[in-house]
Amino acid sequence: MSEPLLVTFNAGSSTVKIGLFALGGQGPRRIGKGVIDFREPPLRFRLIEGPDTFDIALEAGPDAALDAVLAEAFRRLSWHFDLDSVVAMGHRIVHGGDRYAGPVLIDDAALAAIEALVPLAPLHQPQGLGLIRAIRRLRPELPQTASFDTAFHRTHADVVRRFAIPRAMHDEGIKRYGFHGLSYRYIAGELARREPALAKGRVVVAHLGSGASLCGLENGVSRDTSMGFSALDGIPMATRCGALDPGVLLHLLGQGGYDAARLEDLLYRRSGLLGVSGISADSRDLLDSDRPEAREALDLFCFRIAGEIARLAATLGGLDAVVFTAGIGEHQPPIRAAVASRLAWLGLALDESANAANAVRISRSDARIAAFAIPTDEEAVIAEDALALVELAEPAA
Repeated sequence: MSEPLLVTFNAGSSTVKIGLFALGGQGPRRIGKGVIDFREPPLRFRLIEGPDTFDIALEAGPDAALDAVLAEAFRRLSWHFDLDSVVAMGHRIVHGGDRYAGPVLIDDAALAAIEALVPLAPLHQPQGLGLIRAIRRLRPELPQTASFDTAFHRTHADVVRRFAIPRAMHDEGIKRYGFHGLSYRYIAGELARREPALAKGRVVVAHLGSGASLCGLENGVSRDTSMGFSALDGIPMATRCGALDPGVLLHLLGQGGYDAARLEDLLYRRSGLLGVSGISADSRDLLDSDRPEAREALDLFCFRIAGEIARLAATLGGLDAVVFTAGIGEHQPPIRAAVASRLAWLGLALDESANAANAVRISRSDARIAAFAIPTDEEAVIAEDALALVELAEPAA
């Protein structure tokens, strides 16, 4: 008999990451992963099983119903895994608002609560909702769970969460929530396992991918983060602007002739590294380019990251370690080096060879602040949440 399996879904704006975990032994064990890319036809399904990678063109087109896309993806997965052994499916949901401080089994009430938060995350929340509903239609017998990116930051003090706006607006939900919480949860756990003494101190984690943010941890607990009300705030990202003077928005809406839809497109899709460079949203392309616009985009990116680390150190009352994670943070030594060079005054100094080799500990032995590059795994957090919720829901024997 096949061992029980658990499937996780991590929905982005244009891709869905799928994780497959076996449940025999000590907790969920990853046995495969896949990505569905919706960006252009034909849709691609990239599946990794152990050392083998399969790049599959799906028959469903970009405009096909999500049910059809998932049904085909499940069919392809069934060639490699026994999907009849799946006991639950877990989802990353970007926004949990003030309602959810932890994961939840999805029932009709939870689904309605998640949908009510769409206005707070209009580009991300609908993707997760669409997956939940499609799976309900395809596999109605399976329990589904939601793990919220915002939940990890519910430990912030009121002074961190507030904007300087009328109190009634704060009470209506216009406040700082923070995101990338599943990644920060994973890193907090990994750092505690690898460096328990440092993990009890004051740590800034830099989640640097196409979406990017930073989080200040004290004894593994989130105290502050760079993202606020939306996933636009904080440092510049691949195509998102990061923090922006609201006067710019007023100017664009007034004299600039922008409407809300055009402004949303500018801020989410045409700014950041892409907007500054005019070349690419991918930092790897910019690192390979000799054009001054590429260098300027990267300099701005690193300058803002260093500034945010210093700001979070002020919240924490000091700094003992910095952890770089996600695609850029884990794999791009020049970015890490450029950030560290701006924080030498604070005591951050990298070991050049360790940094170049993408080692786990990349700080110099004499540096006052330790530095690490640690891979994150949001799907592992989702899987652990889902297993715990399903086991809790099972009736006692």
